Amino acid sequence: MRYLLIGYLVFFTVACSDAAKPPELHDFGLPVSTATHQGRASVNINAPTWLWDNRIRYRLLFAEPSQVRYYGLDRWIASPPELFEQFLIFSGKAKDYALIIRLQDFEQQFEAPERAKVVLRFSVEAYAANNKKIGVQEFYLQQFTKTPDAAGAISGFTDLTHQAAEKIQGWLAGLPNRQD
Repeated sequence: MRYLLIGYLVFFTVACSDAAKPPELHDFGLPVSTATHQGRASVNINAPTWLWDNRIRYRLLFAEPSQVRYYGLDRWIASPPELFEQFLIFSGKAKDYALIIRLQDFEQQFEAPERAKVVLRFSVEAYAANNKKIGVQEFYLQQFTKTPDAAGAISGFTDLTHQAAEKIQGWLAGLPNRQD
């Protein structure tokens, strides 16, 4: 009986110490800059209030599609809008333009317990040096995750933000000269 009590005490002590473990913090990795000159992007991100949270969001479309859930042991180091803004600035992909980005979706969605995707939806407004709007573009990116969990979401969002930076850069390359 005494050993059983000691066993329970050890079990509960270990269980409680794991529950008190702080969440691991994540970002999108280091951006690879393709900058060839010293100009810097001006990026301003607008997003709904619920996206200004550092928790990693997911939704079970197959069970409770209207309920938003969050991973308990993994978080972003900052909110997704802040991370996306910093990633775009430091990647050099949006150089020399003033951009306003409206972030609408940034979540992991489960179609089935073993099948999840990450979704990133946003629009970009580009402004020339004289503050004249020179273009607007909508972007919708999604990708199935390698694993249906927080690690899959983090990896998927890292890939999507890199894709988003490339797509923004490609779109900007087709716009009229920024000095016009």
